[in-house]
Amino acid sequence: MSKYFFGIIALLLFSCAESNKSIDEIQIETLVESSLSWNGDSLPPYPDGIPKVTILKVSIPPGANLKMHKHLVINAGVLIKGELTVISERGNTLKMKKGDPIIELVNTFHFGMNEGKETAEIVVVYAGDLETPITVAKLEE
Repeated sequence: MSKYFFGIIALLLFSCAESNKSIDEIQIETLVESSLSWNGDSLPPYPDGIPKVTILKVSIPPGANLKMHKHLVINAGVLIKGELTVISERGNTLKMKKGDPIIELVNTFHFGMNEGKETAEIVVVYAGDLETPITVAKLEE
C-alpha cells in the first residue's frame, strides 16, 4: 500500500517542478498516523487480493444521522467542513470539527450525526480489495 502513497507524493513533486514552483515551497503535514482506530482498537491486516482504493466525499446536512453501519476495510478521512459526531455501538464517542482527521473503526458498528448548523463534509480514503465492500449497513432488529 505504501508504494501507492509514495507514487502520489512523487506525482505531486513532479507536478510542482513542472509548474516552476520550488520544491522548497512544498509543505507536508502528518495529520494522523497510527495502527489504531479512533477508539483505540487495532486495525486489521490488509486483505489479500487485488487492491482497490476508493476516495469519497460525504456531505451530511445539519441534523442528519447516518444509519448504523460498519466498514470492512481500513479507512481514514479528514473533516473539511462543519462538525461531526461519531458514535460506536459500544458507546465510544468522537466529536470532530473542521480539519480533524479520523482513522475509522473497522468491523465495528457505528454511526455519524451532524449536530452543527452547516453541512459537514468529510473526505475518506478506503484501502481494500476488489472483492470486499467498503461499508455494510446494520440490519434493523
